[in-house]
Amino acid sequence: MQAFLKGPSSISTKPPAAKERGAAGAAGSSGEGKRLKPIPWVEKYRPKNVDEVAFQDEVVAVLKKSLEGADLPNLLFYGPPGTGKTSTILAAARELYGPELFRQRVLELNASDERGIQVIREKVKAFAQLTPSGSRSDGKVCPPFKIVILDEADSMTSAAQAALRRTMEKESKTTRFCLICNYISRIIEPLTSRCSKFRFKPLSDKIQQQRLLDVSEKEHVKISSEAVSYLVKVSEGDLRKAITFLQSATRLMGGKEITEKIVTEIAGVIPKETTEELLSVCQSGSFEKLETLAKNLINEGYAVAQLVNQLHDTVVESEDYSDKQKSVIVEKLAEVDKCLADGADEYLQLMSLCALVMQQLTQNT
Repeated sequence: MQAFLKGPSSISTKPPAAKERGAAGAAGSSGEGKRLKPIPWVEKYRPKNVDEVAFQDEVVAVLKKSLEGADLPNLLFYGPPGTGKTSTILAAARELYGPELFRQRVLELNASDERGIQVIREKVKAFAQLTPSGSRSDGKVCPPFKIVILDEADSMTSAAQAALRRTMEKESKTTRFCLICNYISRIIEPLTSRCSKFRFKPLSDKIQQQRLLDVSEKEHVKISSEAVSYLVKVSEGDLRKAITFLQSATRLMGGKEITEKIVTEIAGVIPKETTEELLSVCQSGSFEKLETLAKNLINEGYAVAQLVNQLHDTVVESEDYSDKQKSVIVEKLAEVDKCLADGADEYLQLMSLCALVMQQLTQNT
């Protein structure tokens, strides 16, 4: 019996050591592999600290003070996509806790995670009740609170938001909350009153151009100044979208210079000549020509929603149409946009829009 008991123990002492060595070797090799793995430029150039955040001066000033040792309020960041909301709070949290304590002290929940009332009552509440412990290895002062980041909070149900408000009050000694959303109107009033609200502005053209040129320089991308300006224009203040377009264009060109034409193709923007041709056909009054052009547009794979956006800008800025014509056309554009959002047929909506534009442009001639 003893021999039987001793046998496995003597056998089992050596292989694990070998296994461990093998595992360590594998981990080392996989770690090296990870370092070499290419990552999207959006993640690669995400701000690593608060100073790198562009254009959001008020938020940066508040977070800098909290990094210096002052207390941090509950935060509510809102504004358009790609303006740096998530990047800002993650950069601040990394500076506050350092790489070792970051995972322990920060709970990040996104819209892709389940965030119903049950998750708020269990997961968030349990994390908020934990008392933070541990100190930074570099000797810097570590704040006595944890951070819960609720990204895309406007997609949370009202019941989940209501469950959150009591937790925010009860656990104020050990936890700070940061809610991030695009539309502040979808956050219930009791939550907004418990937070310091910061609106993230769409990034200015100059800031975006500077960032894009920095990324281009670091990645050795050849890009014309016209292409950079056009990239900023099509991304509409969303730096994430602009950097993604830049990376896609770079991969497409394979080292050649990126031009305005390439950016137009990558971004799915309808060329200016096409929109001008559509309006001139509407002005000609020929329904057959209009039908042919509309079919071509759909067959080319252009999104009618994109056409609606571009036509809106063209019509509003144009001096060729009267105020009455503009108001009727813009109202129709709004109707078409709503129908497309509800899943209506693109070709029928395009024909309906073009028929009304034709009617408006030909009735006075």
